[in-house]
Amino acid sequence: MSKLAFPSKQVGDLNITAVSDGYLHASFDFLANIDPDNASRMQENAGIKDHTSIHINCYLVRGGGRTVLIDAGAGGFKQWGGRLRSNLLLAGIQPSEIDAILLTHAHPDHVGGLMDASGEAAFPNAELVVHNREVAFWQDDGNLSRAPERARGNFLVARQAFEGYRDRLRTFDAGEVLTGMTAMPLPGHTDGHTGYRLESGGQNLLVWGDIVHFPQIQIPRPDVTIAFDQDSHLAASTRSRLLDLVSSERLLIAGMHLGELGFAHIRRDGENYAIDYE
Repeated sequence: MSKLAFPSKQVGDLNITAVSDGYLHASFDFLANIDPDNASRMQENAGIKDHTSIHINCYLVRGGGRTVLIDAGAGGFKQWGGRLRSNLLLAGIQPSEIDAILLTHAHPDHVGGLMDASGEAAFPNAELVVHNREVAFWQDDGNLSRAPERARGNFLVARQAFEGYRDRLRTFDAGEVLTGMTAMPLPGHTDGHTGYRLESGGQNLLVWGDIVHFPQIQIPRPDVTIAFDQDSHLAASTRSRLLDLVSSERLLIAGMHLGELGFAHIRRDGENYAIDYE
């Protein structure tokens, strides 16, 4: 099969490809600190026709003898996404070739694709690498009992994923998790929400996970939070701090909800920030 062209960047010896898992939708009623009409207007002004759609990216990293996946998409949970497997095949990658999966966090649109329809691990040879606080949060029955009804299914999906990879689950606290791939704690969205800074040949890229869900809204307005955030105040302060860092450093970013182009730079725009897709 001929390999399809997906958005891709070269960072030293590492090749990073944005692989789409498809879309989910989230009502603007889930957003705080902004009126839904204003949110729609910002999407319209940015040329986004389907205002409440959220694209789901996963990132394939090849180099140094490794084939690594960062997040695994929704896998069709609640009819979200589910295209990762077929798109990996189009990119010329068999699931058995993935030797490590780094998780930014364990929400369903990031771990749903770890298991196949029969409940088996979808990536039979992959080590699953995740922040220890993330595993601890989702495994805690007290957290499950306190969760709103809407979020209880999330615990079951996360636990299924951890159980499916229990023999090859590796947790970390900080530091380099694979050669050239360093964890960056980005708490707020979830307890163990983590970005990964990829470095090779003097070049850098940051996969920042779910720092934004609606980039055209939350980059100019980092105070806008979403109901999926476990700690909305911390999520907003982490977002502001990171926008300052990546704009100052001119650091290339990749994000699970940046859109199909997958890669961008952030720049200061007066008192605010703006996104430039690469």
